[in-house]
Amino acid sequence: MSSAPVPPSPGFSTRRKAPPKLPLSAFSPPPSGSSTGFPAQPDPSTVHPTKVIDAHVVAPGGDFSKWSTEAGEALGSKAAGVVVSLSGTAPSEVEKAIESLRSRTAEPPVLAILVPFSLEDGAPSELPTYLDAPSTSGPTIVLSAVYTRYTPKSVEALQWALEKGFVVDIDIETNLRAGEGAWEDLEEFLVKAIPTSHKGKIILSNILPPPDDLSLPLVKLLTHPIYQDYQSQTAALSLYANLSIKITPPVWGSPTPAAPEGSPSGTDTFDKKEWKKRIKMYIGPAHEAFGCERILFGSSPSPSSRASTNAGDWYELVREAFAEMGFEQQDLDDLFAENARRVYGSSS
Repeated sequence: MSSAPVPPSPGFSTRRKAPPKLPLSAFSPPPSGSSTGFPAQPDPSTVHPTKVIDAHVVAPGGDFSKWSTEAGEALGSKAAGVVVSLSGTAPSEVEKAIESLRSRTAEPPVLAILVPFSLEDGAPSELPTYLDAPSTSGPTIVLSAVYTRYTPKSVEALQWALEKGFVVDIDIETNLRAGEGAWEDLEEFLVKAIPTSHKGKIILSNILPPPDDLSLPLVKLLTHPIYQDYQSQTAALSLYANLSIKITPPVWGSPTPAAPEGSPSGTDTFDKKEWKKRIKMYIGPAHEAFGCERILFGSSPSPSSRASTNAGDWYELVREAFAEMGFEQQDLDDLFAENARRVYGSSS
């Protein structure tokens, strides 16, 4: 079934209007005679999604035992499905890995399989069996691509995939910190590649949070051109109706922090506190632009990342960040499970 036409891009010179100003009363304390104070910050230890569909589990060859070990009790006990990426799998082994995942009966179930797809080669002239005659049952086959720069071939490849109705995962590996030029190239790529009417879907990763320099203090990041570009360009990207984004471990050149082993629940290291603050700074504009309906959770980082990360630690970090920002139960259920089910589920 065809989706509604995608609205035209606003262009990257567009800037969002400032959010409406809150009345001063919103910041005023209750009357002195009141027995209540300001609402307490949500306790992140008490706010959990009902279930989790991990929308990005990199498993070369289809083996995601490493993820199962890392997930631990916090993530593993809530896992209702996984989206497995075959990134790093040799082309000759992809079909074998797909068959292995399709025949798998253990929990959690595999909702979709991301198979390597090159944007640089343009529209394919020949298709492997798993794309030419895809199975009508079992996990959805999703194209997984890497975007590094705008080229006519990359436009041709994405346009072909969307017109065929594929879901396309795109890992953004261009240097977005280079300024508006990189964002403008990404915009030109999408403007030219996305057909006016199509039934395909796009999911962007390595953009929430985007690559960052941890040496830049948060107070300076807030007014830095890089962050301001992120705010406005995220808003522009959200105007593509069939485009969603994943929140995945960022390329920050540092391991994902975890709570000290054996520490009480809610105890954070300095690094974890700083990461959470930075993550929340990026969640804010993304949520404002995409809402809770078009953000998905994934635990594996971009292939361009060289830092270590742990699926369970990343889940706890993101969950706590959303909880501390005041997201409600239904929001968390959408962000951590239902959005992935909707995006990657059967498109029939």
